[in-house]
Amino acid sequence: MYIWIVLIVVMLASFIIQRVLQRKFDKYSDVPAPGGLSGAEVARLMLERNGIRGVEVVSIDGRLTDHYNPKDSTINLSREVYSGRSVAACAVAAHETGHAIQHAKGYGPLKVRSALVPVVTFANNTVQWVLLLGVLLVNFTPTLLWAGIALFALTTFFSVVTLPVEIDASARAVSWLSAEGVLDAQTKPMAADALKWAAYTYVIAAIGSLATLFYYIALANGRR
Repeated sequence: MYIWIVLIVVMLASFIIQRVLQRKFDKYSDVPAPGGLSGAEVARLMLERNGIRGVEVVSIDGRLTDHYNPKDSTINLSREVYSGRSVAACAVAAHETGHAIQHAKGYGPLKVRSALVPVVTFANNTVQWVLLLGVLLVNFTPTLLWAGIALFALTTFFSVVTLPVEIDASARAVSWLSAEGVLDAQTKPMAADALKWAAYTYVIAAIGSLATLFYYIALANGRR
């Protein structure tokens, strides 16, 4: 019962955080960045200042689809961020560039996260089927349910490892934007606020994953 309450609270919290994040992004997208740089210019300048070469900054479709891809060394910015000259655009672009800097400098948690990607991809593709069969056949083959739990534990661990990666990228972004004069004393807290709410989405995802993992463990123990 307690686990179900936690899961419901997590679902509500996730919904609220997503709505607040959208509002924050909309709000700070209307505030011009004092430095006058676009998101793409911020990303390229941040790479240059950190001595990183060979990373391409590209524009992609979608909204809040921004990400760094270590496989092809690209910083992918949504069109609104790529061309935007707002506080929000600069914050998002600097955050994704922060991931590129983490990659270049061998940041520990990012290395762990990257190493887990192939395994977690496999786990994500199979875990629901294994768990479903495990629950249905628990009285005959309890090992199958525990195998599903092990796969889900990998995805949970991945969610937890992601937290320091995202928090560190945001810290790098805000610090650099302030130091380079892209943002001033008035707009720096705005960027920090937007990235804080973005980080909350990863926090609530990790909590939800942990709660779900405990649910399956409790289910397996109850069916032994």
